[in-house]
Amino acid sequence: MRFLSTTITSFLLSSACLVSAASSWGFEDATLTVQTKGAGVGAGVKEKLSSSAPLAKSVKLGATDTLKLLITTTDGKKAKQPHQAFLTLTDPTTGVEESFVFSVKESGKGKVDLTQKDLPFQFLTSSKPIPASIVIGSFGSSTPYQARVFDLNIARDPNVPLAVPAAPERYTAENEIHHIFRDDPKSPPKIITLVFTAAVLAAVPILLGVWATLGANLNHLSKAFSNAPISHALFFGSILAMEGIFFLYYTTWNLFQTLPAAGVVGLVAFLSGSRALTEVQERRLAGLR
Repeated sequence: MRFLSTTITSFLLSSACLVSAASSWGFEDATLTVQTKGAGVGAGVKEKLSSSAPLAKSVKLGATDTLKLLITTTDGKKAKQPHQAFLTLTDPTTGVEESFVFSVKESGKGKVDLTQKDLPFQFLTSSKPIPASIVIGSFGSSTPYQARVFDLNIARDPNVPLAVPAAPERYTAENEIHHIFRDDPKSPPKIITLVFTAAVLAAVPILLGVWATLGANLNHLSKAFSNAPISHALFFGSILAMEGIFFLYYTTWNLFQTLPAAGVVGLVAFLSGSRALTEVQERRLAGLR
């Protein structure tokens, strides 16, 4: 019985290992080449990569070199196309990462090309070899793959200046701003006010003389007020009130105080003036003027 139990346990463990191995992503037949621009066919570096251990020596990538990586992605022991496959570079100093997508066919064969122009400037200024990892994963229960496969050594051309972008704008607290408001507008000097006031008052007798010449009849004043006392009183009072508002605006009031008062007085003048003019027209039609 003990032998049978041991045999069953060993069989179950072996089956579990097989299932685990069959449900893990990986790669095989991986070839890394570095080809220099202008070099002949077959020149350059060519290395075989393993999914279980990284490459023993770092790979040099010059300013005119092109790195090509060919792999066959596998799900267990079967070549298969994953949902995603990346070559990820990580700067050991700054921690900056950059991923390059493998172009993978349905057969699982994938490739990615890399030059110095494709790298962020942080990698070009790094003084240490940059670890390169392969990441493979997909939908389902298969375990994804991620492991370092080689180290990349960037060899820049010292004669070519490095284009480093400007630092991004950071929003921080600025110094306190003290606003300086200009003084409120002031009235003109009193002498100018007195001159114009005198000019207006001097024009009043002239206005009365013109009215008398045109035939103004003050004898109808009592008649007009007896027919429409409220309308004539409000109309005449609204004219005086509007002049008072203008005087206050000229001396002390601001625009926000003047406009509401002028609106109310203007409305009263319009309504009362219409009724007062109607009364004047009635007397004119009756032949009293």
